[in-house]
Amino acid sequence: MSSSPSRPKILLLGDSLTQLSFSAKMGGWGAHLADVYQRRADVLNRGNSGYNSDWFLQYAEKSDVWTQPPKSVCLVIIFFGANDASCSTLNPRQHVPLSKFKTNLEELVKLTRQHYSDASILMVGCPPVHHEQRIEFQKAKYGDKATGVLERNMDLSEKYSQAAEDIAQGLNIPCINLWKIMSSQSDWSVFFYDGLHFSREGNGFVGDKLVSMINQTLPDLQVSPCPFTQQWANSSSKCPSLPPRGPYHDEIDDKNPKAAFDKHEHH
Repeated sequence: MSSSPSRPKILLLGDSLTQLSFSAKMGGWGAHLADVYQRRADVLNRGNSGYNSDWFLQYAEKSDVWTQPPKSVCLVIIFFGANDASCSTLNPRQHVPLSKFKTNLEELVKLTRQHYSDASILMVGCPPVHHEQRIEFQKAKYGDKATGVLERNMDLSEKYSQAAEDIAQGLNIPCINLWKIMSSQSDWSVFFYDGLHFSREGNGFVGDKLVSMINQTLPDLQVSPCPFTQQWANSSSKCPSLPPRGPYHDEIDDKNPKAAFDKHEHH
């Protein structure tokens, strides 16, 4: 029996905005990518809630982040900043100074290129913080102990999202500056359920922007859905560099099914 090469992988690195991207309840953006790449690539979620870029680098060194089969990873999405951008006085535990944050992003890119030399990289800058929602969340969680002071805010999140974009540009990597594109929408409060984490609408927005950016800047990874059904994975869908695993059902001759499977032996 011949062995089949490992299925291509898309690796998601980040904090809670990435960990929660597989949420079925919230229509997570990571689940959106898994839908787009079904039968073509496995989406691996390595987002850790509450982590900043400092902590994630240490986690990655001790986990399976860098131990996937080297040629199997086709795309790595790097998405940090929401915790790094915490106020240094109100939340020093999670805060990472801006200069160190930039260095950490550069290190994550360097390690990605070192371990997965064939992989494309896409950077995502952290989203804006909706102050009113965040205050309401604080009151609901802490009651009379709520301070009404925000440890995450618009000013800090803007700086860290812009830093991610600047680093990406310097390293010739495509980047989505979520702070810019979300806060420019007329009613961007709908993108969050607590002022920080994505609602179903927010996840849908991020998922669509990611797919659009991939299509624009990484055309070999673009999946074209079936023009009739708009499904991502049937015999009329296409992707230049990621063929489907196994023949589609309408490619199988019931009189000679083996022929279709022999054709897809290495896919």
